[in-house]
Amino acid sequence: MKKVVVLGAGYAGLRVVKELVKLKTDAEITLVNKNDYHYESTQLHEIAVGNKKPSDISFKITDVISKKVNFIKDEVVSIDRPKKEVHLKSGKVLNYDYLANSLGFESESFGIKGVDEYGLPLIDIETALAAKEHLENTLADYAKSGDENDLHIAVCGAGFTSIEYLGELVYRLPEFISKYNLPADKIKIYCIEAVDKILPMFTQDLSKYAVDYLEKRGVEFFVSTPIIEITKNSVKSKDKTFNANTIIWTTGVKGSHVIADSGYSQRRNRVMVKDDLSSSDDPNEFIIGDVSAVMSASGRPYPTTGQISIAQANFAAKNIDARIKGQETKKFTFKSLGTVCSLGPKNGVAEINVLGHWKLKGREVGPLKKIVNDRSVLELSNFKEMLASR
Repeated sequence: MKKVVVLGAGYAGLRVVKELVKLKTDAEITLVNKNDYHYESTQLHEIAVGNKKPSDISFKITDVISKKVNFIKDEVVSIDRPKKEVHLKSGKVLNYDYLANSLGFESESFGIKGVDEYGLPLIDIETALAAKEHLENTLADYAKSGDENDLHIAVCGAGFTSIEYLGELVYRLPEFISKYNLPADKIKIYCIEAVDKILPMFTQDLSKYAVDYLEKRGVEFFVSTPIIEITKNSVKSKDKTFNANTIIWTTGVKGSHVIADSGYSQRRNRVMVKDDLSSSDDPNEFIIGDVSAVMSASGRPYPTTGQISIAQANFAAKNIDARIKGQETKKFTFKSLGTVCSLGPKNGVAEINVLGHWKLKGREVGPLKKIVNDRSVLELSNFKEMLASR
């Protein structure tokens, strides 16, 4: 019997496994993940502010996969592609005939000095909890320190995660002010972005709505302001220094370092794949999710999102099944259902491509974001886990 090894149990990896079982693929299926749980990475910002608990956005992997799948809790160190071997941190070596590589993402520092030491990334539950603890401890310390930098929060980057984090932060800010008896007029929240646009994936009116909403709640935006250094209590650009004792680093992500360590041809640990999602030098290796780069009709790679990762996984599973059966693989196609950006739990902006093209903003987007999150959990797990995440 052929061996299929799936690396990573994020949106892509977990979906591949479920689809292979659904297709009744004639193979021994092994799933490897460093944790024994899956978490919804699109909701980490809610953990980082304290509006949700880890149990609200995670579930145990063995609770939702078939007993036909061999699950291994371990960390991938490298892949010996010529030998078709996966080397694990425990020392174990897995042989495979077919590989689905969906190892996920890491924070991207862009080589900027001080980022790794002082920036607080939001890349997994552990880092989100660390950001939450740091934020609350720093705000609480103001009563003793009198240091106004304890009341200053700098969010580096103005992409999706940054804006959603800011939305959660301003929503919970009145609670922080009351809890720690903070002077509201001395709180400063900076959002620092290298390019000149906020949320460029949305139309100008929706982007403006999001910016206006956050500005009215105290967020100061600084665009066209590349960051050159992070220190323990400041963010520095060429012309300005932002003093803050809480620095959230959400400027972007790259694929897993295992990609470069394993000798792939890559850029920012993302591999350009063929149109059936297979590797250019191994037709039995499929690379999906945050470690892949898939060219769109515009001539640019699609942005990595949970939505496209699940779509890739569906195609990859069918193409692995086709390879095992000696059949032709199919070309990956993708049409976005739309994008929803929350501004806290009760507001947001959205563009939806279902039954037409819809542009939404305001309080009606809050329930829509909840529907999107519930759908993701339901697709990857089951109805019980969806209810548990409410």
